[in-house]
Amino acid sequence: MNIKVSKLTRADVFAQLNNYLGAEALTFSRLQIEILCGLTVALALVPEAVAFAFVAGVEPLVGLYAAFIVGLITALYGGRPGMISGATGALAVVMVELVATHGVQYLFATVVLMGILQLLAGIFHLGKFIRMVPRPVMLGFVNGLAIVIFLAQLSQFKVADANGVMQWMSTDKLLIMMSLVFLTMFLIYLVPKFTKTIPAPLVAIGIVTAIAIFFKLDTRTVGDLADIGAGLPAFSIPTVPLTYETLKIIIPYALILAAIGLIESLLTLNLVNDLLEKRGGASKECAAQGIANIVTGFFSGMGGCAMIGQTMINVSSGGRTRISGIAAALFLLSFILFASGLIELIPLAALVGVMFMVVIGTFAWDTFKMLPKIPYTDAFVLILVSTVTVFTDLAIAVVVGVIVSALVFAWESAKHIHVRSCFRDNGAKVYHLTGQLFFSSVAEFQEYFTPKDDPDEVIIDFKNARVWDHSALEAIEALAARYDGRGKKLIVRHLSKDCRMLLERSGMLIVDELSDDPVYGLAVDYADKYGSGAH
Repeated sequence: MNIKVSKLTRADVFAQLNNYLGAEALTFSRLQIEILCGLTVALALVPEAVAFAFVAGVEPLVGLYAAFIVGLITALYGGRPGMISGATGALAVVMVELVATHGVQYLFATVVLMGILQLLAGIFHLGKFIRMVPRPVMLGFVNGLAIVIFLAQLSQFKVADANGVMQWMSTDKLLIMMSLVFLTMFLIYLVPKFTKTIPAPLVAIGIVTAIAIFFKLDTRTVGDLADIGAGLPAFSIPTVPLTYETLKIIIPYALILAAIGLIESLLTLNLVNDLLEKRGGASKECAAQGIANIVTGFFSGMGGCAMIGQTMINVSSGGRTRISGIAAALFLLSFILFASGLIELIPLAALVGVMFMVVIGTFAWDTFKMLPKIPYTDAFVLILVSTVTVFTDLAIAVVVGVIVSALVFAWESAKHIHVRSCFRDNGAKVYHLTGQLFFSSVAEFQEYFTPKDDPDEVIIDFKNARVWDHSALEAIEALAARYDGRGKKLIVRHLSKDCRMLLERSGMLIVDELSDDPVYGLAVDYADKYGSGAH
């Protein structure tokens, strides 16, 4: 038997490489843009990683190592080329209590377990449930996170006094810093009008840094935050007791961190999908986040997830492929290993200016025009999610938004059930039901029927209705019991096969089987209750 082995041509290899990287064509120009975008993102990652490490109560290198490892692995294997991941504030605020109570080694163990949970979410394709997040929740998330990013930058304008209390800078230092911030923002706005070869934020950071050094301006720099120089992260198994008590401590934190990390990552993925009009793999992103956090937990990192701010810097600067994310991680590592002295000279004002432009680009300004035009319930959800994001955290905000949206949907759907009746020649009364019959609409459904006044034979036609759940079936049985108690016959038509099987067992009503009966599944819990094989 002859087996033909097809040889990959050079064009095939480049096509597969481009597909993996997320590039339509990997040209020298595209490669240059991606690498420069990576450098820009890496510069912005340094103060963020250090700041979030302080929030979590750990050493700055714990945040920097997490930014490097998580950023590199998710860039290599994530579901959306162009996304940037690293240490984030949303996770840091949850970690601080764990670190303060049990120490940093428990944090590393928690990050490993968090990664395992996220990896399982990817394996079981749980990322697809992000589609349940309504548009108002998504807009609320974006606007709330833009406000959070803005508020986070304000801490850079404060310094600690003799008692360690944070106070606003003196007037002269504040004016210098504000001037550099506005100069950075102006340059980011101006540069794209002349060239798009070099990312505008990178040009702005370079010019502002040169000005600060040349004129010896008295302004805060990256070096004022921390010394970022160090060696490669070393493999280390978290030194915690391998006991059930340890598991009881870390499981609650791991669950919360895994949920927050996945929600923020998947919402960022959706945002980038919308911006680039391309689709990304939600479950693949879950798995990549999981692998990244497992690894970072064994290399003394604080874990992380997608970063909407740095992602927006990358995308708005022209980053479209995996190369920019890989370059950002490698540049960050090179800063730690070789260039810490140079990076520490960068004024914080330049990086604050970059983040302020991210805030402007991230916030959905059309929201203000949209609010008077959309349903008031959607407007309420949008504002609610934005507010909860600012005052609590992203995970709680999204969960609250989804729950409120679901309740609103159930309430509105319950209003759209209608019944019209008519009589046949033989005296039987026919009810034609239209709408969705489920837990929220059963009360209104039952009010349409009058067993006391109806004739001996009553027919309910479900041709234009849908029976959704356990509550709906029990409502039909309860109605049948009311007719049966008065010695009257109730007949139902146009129900799916599984509905017929369940209702026929009651013996209180007749279920007609017709050729145009609908086919759809029913809630499993009701089938289990009655021992049916319905799906």
